[in-house]
Amino acid sequence: MTAALPLKRSDLANDLFPSAILDSLSEAVIVVDGNGLVHYANLSAEQFFGIGRTRLVGHALSEFIPEDTPLFSLLEQVLATGGAVAENGITLASPRIGNRFCALRLAPIVESEALISVSLVEQSIARNIDRQMSHRSAARSVSALAAMLAHEVKNPLSGIRGAAQLLEHSIPDSERVLTNLICEETDRIVALVDRMEAFADGRPIDRAAVNIHQVLDHVRRLSQTGFGKNVRFVETYDPSLPEVFGDRDQLIQVFLNLVKNACEATGEGEREIELSTAYRHGLRLAVPGQQGRVNLPLVVSVRDNGHGVPDEIRGHLFDAFVTNKPSGTGLGLALVAKIVADHGGAIEYDSEPGRTTFRVMLPLQAARAVL
Repeated sequence: MTAALPLKRSDLANDLFPSAILDSLSEAVIVVDGNGLVHYANLSAEQFFGIGRTRLVGHALSEFIPEDTPLFSLLEQVLATGGAVAENGITLASPRIGNRFCALRLAPIVESEALISVSLVEQSIARNIDRQMSHRSAARSVSALAAMLAHEVKNPLSGIRGAAQLLEHSIPDSERVLTNLICEETDRIVALVDRMEAFADGRPIDRAAVNIHQVLDHVRRLSQTGFGKNVRFVETYDPSLPEVFGDRDQLIQVFLNLVKNACEATGEGEREIELSTAYRHGLRLAVPGQQGRVNLPLVVSVRDNGHGVPDEIRGHLFDAFVTNKPSGTGLGLALVAKIVADHGGAIEYDSEPGRTTFRVMLPLQAARAVL
């Protein structure tokens, strides 16, 4: 048996290592010196900060992240001790990057002039994957409730309404206001049950290649003819974004609901909604009806400058019948969560007064299960 030849590092490997390896990582990696000046940034760092590495390298880290964040105290700790540090659950916030819930890993680079590698792993996705499971469970519960209501409530309501209409012919005109009230209330309950029946639709999604920018343009035009006619829309799209693998009509319903909620949240004054798309690495979830997992790199965001999500409903925002609107049913976001889950996607949000962003993560058109 011929002995295996020793492996040699080729010239190509010499050229690519280590920058190609760092660029292939899904976590953001930067290298800074003792003064906080950025010397290197990988591709994921470009996505994390939302700018190219030419704008990162050679600039102070404080231009992108405020100096009062824990990252800078961790940098000082590494410089003082010469050892690596790690911290989970750190919130980095700035107008450029928004609110990012991260794990930080900092380590001195051996044989360098006080250079420190900084790894930023966004945990908001991982933290919200657990929420996706609860969203799906809530949607399944509403589905069962909707099926029961359609059979046990909707049919008897038809009889009640019919009896009220017959009764109208045998009572004085002065009392017909009561029969009218019965008819109006039964119609209202039937309309609610009809809305809930959307949850009970268990048919497979008719998937196809969908241009998400055409979907968003359609939603914007619909909004501007009605509830969003006094709202300023800002579109920040990635023109190179691939097509989504999903159902066009259902995706229109998702983003129409999100935009409608955003319009209602803006209230008075200068009302603004931003629709944006981006490509993000590193998130995988199971798709219903498939084995394995698929990548969900397509991110569609709906941001408004409204009053934010009230604290009392933040933890249950996607549950059915949860709403702070006087005339709301609390089914809109529950249906959004169901449709996104049926697509094998994920939805998350962050909110503070003056800035609320919902992010929908969806699979590519050529999605395949990854074992």
